Amino acid sequence: MTEIIPEEKARQGRWGVNVLKILVAGLLLAFVAWGVAEIYGEVIKAPTTEQGPKG
Repeated sequence: MTEIIPEEKARQGRWGVNVLKILVAGLLLAFVAWGVAEIYGEVIKAPTTEQGPKG
């Protein structure tokens, strides 16, 4: 005979604060990585100097 389980107990998990914390932490890490890449890109950029003809 099959047992009837209420919907609340049959769910695998529920959305909560832990999921939100993980999503926010991932977003912050992405912004930090982007910032580091921007700074690194500016540091390694070859200096461009405009020098006119000497004369």
